[in-house]
Amino acid sequence: MDQHTETRDPKLKDFAYSWVNSSVFLFYLQVFCIVALVIGGCYGLYTHRYKGKPEVNVPGNTLYTPQYK
Repeated sequence: MDQHTETRDPKLKDFAYSWVNSSVFLFYLQVFCIVALVIGGCYGLYTHRYKGKPEVNVPGNTLYTPQYK
């Protein structure tokens, strides 16, 4: 009739009462969020990167030395 009984306080398993477990969880959550933001920012910059100098047609009469007909 010897039953195993848990003598620990159930508050120790609670997130709000166990600052050790909650601080570790919040630290890794913060690291994950920062890494996700950095990777997302790098991807956004990569997809909207400068693709090179475009070929622009400039009318001759608007040049520094205008060319008239």
